[in-house]
Amino acid sequence: MANLAVLRAVNPSLMRLRTTPDHCEVLQWQLPQRGRLSRMKNAKKQGSQPPKSRRKDAIALLKADHRQVEAWFKEFEKTNSQAKRTKLAQRICGALKIHTRIEEEIFYPAFLAAGIDKDMHHEAEVEHDAAKELIAAIEDFGPEDEYFEARAKVLSEMIKHHVKEEEQRGGMFAKARAAKLDLKQLGERMKQRKQELEGDGP
Repeated sequence: MANLAVLRAVNPSLMRLRTTPDHCEVLQWQLPQRGRLSRMKNAKKQGSQPPKSRRKDAIALLKADHRQVEAWFKEFEKTNSQAKRTKLAQRICGALKIHTRIEEEIFYPAFLAAGIDKDMHHEAEVEHDAAKELIAAIEDFGPEDEYFEARAKVLSEMIKHHVKEEEQRGGMFAKARAAKLDLKQLGERMKQRKQELEGDGP
């Protein structure tokens, strides 16, 4: 019985005692049910292996920025609250300034260095310059300016066009992927730079 106690201590859930017809106690392995066995295997696997890092590549990161700014522009158009519009405009301008920085500092140079499409790169840079002028005007003149809403609307249209140019079939993102740029590594650099810029504040 001492051995029995030791075996039970190892994993009591996988064994049971069965009494034979001649009244002898026999230790018998008891396999867990399929679902339980699967859960045990998964738990063991997760416990022995560290979770994989979920990294966004450069294109996924930039697209996430696009979706966020689009959502804020939609909110801006729907609300009648001047205070909310002011707050949304600040968010949009701040996000776009960081977005254009990480593109211009990291993604665009990699695109250009790979010799993918110089004209496409230059057009994207010019579009950035035009957007930055509007962003500066929105921030400088503020919501009290009579052109505040007009500037925000024009900026929205400019960004929609720019996003379409980047995301469409045959656009900058598609060409970068086809050229096999190291998008994971670029994404890591861009994420780090974005966090630095966000930490700098307004």
